[in-house]
Amino acid sequence: MSIIRGLGRVLFSSYFIVKGSNAALKPNDFVEEAEPVADKLVPMLQRTLPSVGGYIPDDTRTLVRATGAAQAAGGLAMATGLGRRLGASVVATTMVPHVIASIPDKTLPKAERAAGRSVLLRNVSLLGASLMASKDTAGRPGLAWRTANTKHRLESSARDQKASLAANQDKMSRKARKRIAKAEKKARKTAEKMQKKAAARS
Repeated sequence: MSIIRGLGRVLFSSYFIVKGSNAALKPNDFVEEAEPVADKLVPMLQRTLPSVGGYIPDDTRTLVRATGAAQAAGGLAMATGLGRRLGASVVATTMVPHVIASIPDKTLPKAERAAGRSVLLRNVSLLGASLMASKDTAGRPGLAWRTANTKHRLESSARDQKASLAANQDKMSRKARKRIAKAEKKARKTAEKMQKKAAARS
């Protein structure tokens, strides 16, 4: 891992560690901001994903605390490099409600809408960056590439073996044909000799 990549990951994850820790330890400070989104998002998730919806808390305070804890844990995973891609995926998931919550209300004054757009842009950027971090393989081939490469090598090896077997079979066939032709030639000569001997006796 390069120093630049490690440093960048630590700097990037620091936002999520601090913000997530604050939300987990002081959820009341974020309840008012999160409540409108939670009121819309939680029922929708419970309807569309009933198997998962049962685990989503209805209480906004608990939801804020859980989201903050997940965000802080994901940030720590990215910063330490232990499960960094999983941590980035967790962070990206926690950023979705933030993006939704930061969409400015059209009824607000122009100045407030402009400020809201700045917050929205920041959250969208953080979401995009965390998605990119979730796919960062630190310069090493990813699992999908390794799987495809292994499949390609196995297929190539199988083709080579098949071609080799076909060549060997063809070589053996040529040898067999030569032996048969040689045996037939010998048989003809023997038959001719026997015919000559029979003719001489008669």
